[in-house]
Amino acid sequence: MRMLWPTPLDDVSDDDLERIYGFPAGLDRPWVQVNFVSSADGAATIGDVSEGLSHPADKRIFLLSRDLADVVLVGAGTARSENYRGARTNPERQARRKKLGLSQLPPIAVVSGRAQLDPASPLFTDTRVPPIVITTESAPQDRRAALADAGADILIAGEQMIDLTAALKELAARGLHRIDCEGGPHLFGELIAEDLVDQLCLTVAPLLAGPGAARIAEGRMAETRRLELGSILIEDGYTMFRYRKRT
Repeated sequence: MRMLWPTPLDDVSDDDLERIYGFPAGLDRPWVQVNFVSSADGAATIGDVSEGLSHPADKRIFLLSRDLADVVLVGAGTARSENYRGARTNPERQARRKKLGLSQLPPIAVVSGRAQLDPASPLFTDTRVPPIVITTESAPQDRRAALADAGADILIAGEQMIDLTAALKELAARGLHRIDCEGGPHLFGELIAEDLVDQLCLTVAPLLAGPGAARIAEGRMAETRRLELGSILIEDGYTMFRYRKRT
């Protein structure tokens, strides 16, 4: 992997990536990084999953982003289609998190306004850290109870619809300031609409998917949000862009 900008670097190490993609120090508010991969013509998935767009370089940054985060945020649709389970680790990654003063593993926080998740899915049965389910007051009580019985930490944010600002504040109140969002497009669209995206890490795959696939952001219209380019890395034709909110 090479860095093209801002400082050319021929062989990017894990320490380099940790420096490039690290969250700001001393956070006292929720800070949201969003990770996405897309085709060159803007598709977010191939065959309804992102795997066909991915590459080892993209996965390297994806896993590092988890290592640097307090919590992984994901929409229910993505959690279902990608068959999410609890975060994994190894001794090297554990050492990185320990060095940064983070917990051993980040919890997965799933956004589902109606609590439409299967308590028998790997998200609940194959994890070492209880997942967080972000839902609403109007979500059926029996679903919420079933997820709580499966080990989930239920976080209520909003009455009829998810209030993402309130949800992120509640995560921060629990000490989870570094938020690594892994999609999907509707959750990303809502974060854009609420001006909650601090950083976008976008891998562009050298592929043309053609019409039909969703874009990386879907949902209601939002104001244009201007970003600043933070870095550009490249490997095997895959280009990893990092953008930050303009301050």
